[in-house]
Amino acid sequence: MFANLQPPLSLAGRLLLAALFLPAGIGKITGFAGTVGYIGSVGLPLPTVAAVVAILVEVGGGLALIAGFGTRVAALVLALFTLVASFFFHNYWGVPADQAFVQQLLFFKNVGVVGGLFVLVAHGAGAWSVDARRQG
Repeated sequence: MFANLQPPLSLAGRLLLAALFLPAGIGKITGFAGTVGYIGSVGLPLPTVAAVVAILVEVGGGLALIAGFGTRVAALVLALFTLVASFFFHNYWGVPADQAFVQQLLFFKNVGVVGGLFVLVAHGAGAWSVDARRQG
């Protein structure tokens, strides 16, 4: 029974993960100055370069997940990006107590997303993907 569900569930999983990254990347494009300022506010060097990298990773990775193209590499890059970003932008251990709960939720939500991305790295995009067509 579950074997028949693998293609649609793999596609749904990729689309749902992309729904997190693609809008975030587009938002960084449309609010580029604010993105640069926010990145600079946490003390990261070269905030303009970091913003461009974030946009490329989120938009490029999101589109790759949607198409199922280069899925394993895209998922690995998105996973590492998400994990690193979580430590800088959701550091619940370093914020005032009244902000810690929300930051902790966001941090562990991202950890869960990284887990889902690692599953894509391990198992690939599934049958309904560009990757599967290229192998066929």
